[in-house]
Amino acid sequence: MVLSNEQSPIYDIKISTVGPGHVSGQGVVQELTGMDLAMKLHYIRTVYYFQSQAFEGLTIINIKETMFYWMNHAYIPCGRFRKSDSGRPYIKCNDCGVRLIEASCNMSLDEWLESRDDARDKLLVPNQVLGPDLFYSPPVLMQLTKFKCGGTAVGVSWAHVLGDAFTAAAFMNLWGQATRKQYPAQPLRMAQSNNEAQKSRSPIKEPLAIKRVGPVGDHWVTSNDTKMESYSFDVSWAELTRLRSKICGDKDNQKISPFESICTVVWQCVAKIKHGSDVKTVTICKKDPENSFEGVITNKAQTVKVVKTNISVEELSPMELGLLIMNQAVDETKIIEEAMESNIELPDYLVYGANLTFVDLHEAPVYDLSIRGHKPVCVNCSIDNVGDEGVVLVFPSRKDHFDGVTVSITLPKNHISDLRSMLKKEWSL
Repeated sequence: MVLSNEQSPIYDIKISTVGPGHVSGQGVVQELTGMDLAMKLHYIRTVYYFQSQAFEGLTIINIKETMFYWMNHAYIPCGRFRKSDSGRPYIKCNDCGVRLIEASCNMSLDEWLESRDDARDKLLVPNQVLGPDLFYSPPVLMQLTKFKCGGTAVGVSWAHVLGDAFTAAAFMNLWGQATRKQYPAQPLRMAQSNNEAQKSRSPIKEPLAIKRVGPVGDHWVTSNDTKMESYSFDVSWAELTRLRSKICGDKDNQKISPFESICTVVWQCVAKIKHGSDVKTVTICKKDPENSFEGVITNKAQTVKVVKTNISVEELSPMELGLLIMNQAVDETKIIEEAMESNIELPDYLVYGANLTFVDLHEAPVYDLSIRGHKPVCVNCSIDNVGDEGVVLVFPSRKDHFDGVTVSITLPKNHISDLRSMLKKEWSL
């Protein structure tokens, strides 16, 4: 949670820790995959907004009781990080729990949502990172903020080293099931590491999708002198149809998908506002359609691909750029994993923001979190600690309010105003 220099609307803050209701993972050690370690400097922050009926009549004791049962079946994220003799991090499943923050807000839920202030949304989700006291840092933190109308915001900070946004959403959805006394047949498990098989491999060329930083030691965050800023906007399906038609023109046989249409528009606009600075490489993160990871905490549910062009992005037509994104993306997921496993030094990397990064979360089940049968009226997603090139998230919009997707853009602050103006002028977004 971030406190503003101005009078904060958030008050009455209380902090506690909630863990499994019985000894769950005591003595269990969970190894991390190469992809887990590649993502260790990033944090997924999600805020779920619920109307008053979801938590009506529940005391904090009642809420914590549902969490005890939830974490019995999801004990791995309740652990703490340790390091082997080689320096490789792993999770000790010691049931230390999830950090829980309770807070109140002097605004109503409707007032908060109508203001559409991305910076202020950060008041509703913990902003802590792992370290410098790494062994005592919780990888998951939650914040329950009660609005004056009775509505509740559930803010979740999820260390990406645990798993990707699809995993984080599935983890939260288990809590919803626990509020209805429904539990999975087996506890969540983590994808297996294959680092032993990879140790003998000789170092390989670093993938284009990652950027080496640090070393950061036990404080898993980068020192970034560039001031980053975020803003978001909704795009209806009707607007997406218009956008695709404008990109494709009369070439009906060549259709650009909705997500790739957004990538096309934003990539070209960013290239223009940077006035000649090369933006010829972007990273595309999407759900892996070929693998199912139900019941698994993993960073392998999404692919990491790179699109590169030797031609100025400004000179390409939107159609050419869209087809480049759709047809010329190179999958570097396995290469990143191999690069991490083959380097005994375990260097630190950024993935999001190493290049301008587009993340497709429209299939992430963020609206499936059901508290006693009540689903959120709005969900906001962001990724923290990204590189200077920025990140663009595309995720579902409010289902009972707006039919389409939300686009959240994080860039250096000095580019945001120009980008907003260009998107409005050239694409009516």
